[in-house]
Formats: sequence, C-alpha cells, structure tokens
Amino acid sequence: MTDAATPSPEPRTYRDKPVSFVRRSGRMSEAQERAWTELAPRYVLESPRDRASTSIRPGSAIDPAAVWGREAPLVVEIGSGQGHAIVHAATSRPDTDFLAIEVFRAGLARTMLDADRAGARNLRLVEANAPEVLQHLLPPASVDELWVFFPDPWHKKKHTKRRLVTPEFAAIAANALKDGGTLRLATDWEDYALQMREVMSAAPDFTATFDGEWAPRFEGRVLTAFERKGARVGRDIRDLSYRRASRT
Repeated sequence: MTDAATPSPEPRTYRDKPVSFVRRSGRMSEAQERAWTELAPRYVLESPRDRASTSIRPGSAIDPAAVWGREAPLVVEIGSGQGHAIVHAATSRPDTDFLAIEVFRAGLARTMLDADRAGARNLRLVEANAPEVLQHLLPPASVDELWVFFPDPWHKKKHTKRRLVTPEFAAIAANALKDGGTLRLATDWEDYALQMREVMSAAPDFTATFDGEWAPRFEGRVLTAFERKGARVGRDIRDLSYRRASRT
C-alpha cells in the first residue's frame, strides 16, 4: 500500500509511432567516456526532451547562426554512426556547417574524438531521433543538404514499418530543407532502394536530380568500411538525390 504522504511516481510515457532504431545498451571505452566528458560541451547540442530520452520537445528550435557563430550553409547527416563521413566532410569543407544526428552515444563519442583530432570546429552533434530533430530542433527551411546514408534496412517484412524513409519523412525533410536544398540517400539493400525511390517519386515537394534509375555515387561521401563490406558481399550500392522545390 502506498504511503499517502508519498507521491506516486509519474507514469512512463512512450512515443505513439515506431522509430527507425532500437537503442542498444553498451559500455563505452575509457577513451569514449573521456571524450564525452571533455568534448561534449563543445560539440553536443542539448535540447529539452519530450516523451523519451531521444525525443525533442516541440518549441525547442535553435538559431543555427548563434550555435555555429556565423551564417553558413548547413549540412545534416541522419544516422552518422562512427562519424567517418561527416568528420571527413567537415574537415574538407570548413566554409560549411555540419550537424550529425545519432542515437548511439558510443558513435557520437568516436565522432567527437576524430573531429577534435582533425580540428573540425564546424561540426555539432545531437543525440536524438532524427525526424524530431528536423521537426523541432532545426528551424523550417534551415538545411542546405540532408544526408541519409545506409539507414537500418529493417529487412524482415514485419519490421519494414520501422524504415525511416516514408511519405511522412519526405514531408518532414521538405519542411527542414531550404528551397533548392538537396536530399541525398544511399543504401545497399535493393528493396529499400526501390521503396526510397517510390516514396520520393511521389513526394510533391521534391524533384529528382538524376536521369535514369539511380543517381551517380555522391563523391562527397567518404568510402567507409561499412560500404566496402556491402560491396564485398555482393550488394550493390544505390544512390538517390532530390532537390527541394520552391515554396512559391
């Protein structure tokens, strides 16, 4: 029986829609723990949370110019993993600002370590569910490029509802991108590539930037061990690229 003087714990709340990830627990190495303690204040964007630890509370939009300290093009990568692609890009393009979105803290820690070694000061990270970042953390029409490279394919039929690229996501991406901004996609799973293309072909706010079935490989995407592994086991890498139509 609960003591009347002791307030009952608040009920736990959950998202009402599935997310495109399962957040696995795992211990970070000492170097990763140290990176989080020492480097997170410089690199990680903190935001009020909503229902879950990776959610973003509505009304939490940042001012990119204030965060990065300048007016510059903004590139956002969803599912940055260990950060290989975005650290390389941030180092190669110092005149552009970058935001890495990832839910796995160990990957973010590794990203910060590599960014710090490379002297990349134009990179920020956020530990959150990507669609909520686009909806609630970034202002509308603030993103120049949005990258979705090798998202979880959720290849079992019963799990495909968890895939990130859906008509709803296309609408969220369109709201976040500037007019003329670019959405870049890549996957090594053929059926997901076909789904992506079907979704984006029907998205009213986007037009393809390529002719034929697939876009050329995006030269700005560094070749990672993950991509090499997919090619090594015989999975073709398929790229897609779309331009955000003008709002007027």
